[in-house]
Amino acid sequence: MKIGVYGGTFNPPHLGHVTAARAVFELLKLDLLLLVPDREPPHKALPAGSPTPEQRLEMTRLAGEQLGLGDRVQVLDLELKRTGRSYTSDTLAQLKERYPEDELWLLMGTDMFLTIQIWHEAEKILSLAGIATFGRTEADTEELFSVQRDYLYRTYPQARIFTLTIPGVVDVSSTDLRTMLAKGEGVNLLPPAVYGYILREGLYGTRADLKRLPLRELRPIALSYLKNKRIPHVLGTEQEAIRLAERYGADVEKARVAALLHDCTKKLNMEEQLELCGRYGIQLDELEQKALKLLHAKTGAAIARDVFGVDDEIYNAIWWHTTGHAHMTLLEKVIYLADYIEPSRNFPGVDKLRAVCYKDLDEGLLMGLEMTIEEMTEMGNPVHHATIEARDALKG
Repeated sequence: MKIGVYGGTFNPPHLGHVTAARAVFELLKLDLLLLVPDREPPHKALPAGSPTPEQRLEMTRLAGEQLGLGDRVQVLDLELKRTGRSYTSDTLAQLKERYPEDELWLLMGTDMFLTIQIWHEAEKILSLAGIATFGRTEADTEELFSVQRDYLYRTYPQARIFTLTIPGVVDVSSTDLRTMLAKGEGVNLLPPAVYGYILREGLYGTRADLKRLPLRELRPIALSYLKNKRIPHVLGTEQEAIRLAERYGADVEKARVAALLHDCTKKLNMEEQLELCGRYGIQLDELEQKALKLLHAKTGAAIARDVFGVDDEIYNAIWWHTTGHAHMTLLEKVIYLADYIEPSRNFPGVDKLRAVCYKDLDEGLLMGLEMTIEEMTEMGNPVHHATIEARDALKG
């Protein structure tokens, strides 16, 4: 297996990191990419006011998901757990113990490549891993790489080196980006979920008022709560909610807010969900205490109100989007069905359900509820009483 190791402060991780990592992954035909944020780089001190190690780890995770490689990219906290400076030689030695039969490749930009001979235990680094270096600007061409590559081959006979210039590289330094963010700029240089996390945490001098966010800022913040694979669903739900709201006269902006936040706690496990339920005083019935899938609607509604200050109408639309309930409001129906029929949904009968929803909202709601009850029954799973009550109210 060929494994890429990409370390750095990632303060913050930006599209330059993402495009470079993706290019090297594809050109070297790597099987796995490890992103390793460091705690204290040996060549420079972290700027005052930098995010905590935990925050940089989370931003790196969000950036890693932007690569679209699924479980072929992993974010490691092994350097963050160390005390003192982070030395690449120590990290590679640790990874070699973990992957003794595999081939390691250390990813780095041009500036690092041109000085690697003065790194701590450079010879050890070059014996443990190949070097995959990428040009960060259009000026970083083969002509620039060749002299250093020849020197390293002469000095370290065991060296393995791969150099490339990335077409269309996003050329930005983290230092410049931090300055831009403090001025309200730089959004186009960051993965959306990373930018949303920065706003959400108030990093780098950003000052977003989370309870009065325009939709252009709410969207990336909402995405920062999600696993990458869920982003298309949430954005699809937003677009479907717009169409349904316009078709039936619901408040379009409220529908968009509810859609963007409806799955904001979806990725949490049972322990984390129950912790939020305790924090917000959410009472659970017997089924909800065992069914993880039912909890994110309730905890998501609580987060939406506490963090983002949504009103009761949006709160209730998020709260009921999984089970429904008898005598739902217009917005509740819109969000329930938008979640059900958004464009990425692909299950038997979805096209028919979509057509019915745009013919008659209540008829579509009844059909969706009945499909849910039938599916759950066939799987041998209990159906929440609120779903049954919602169906019965529509049929009555």
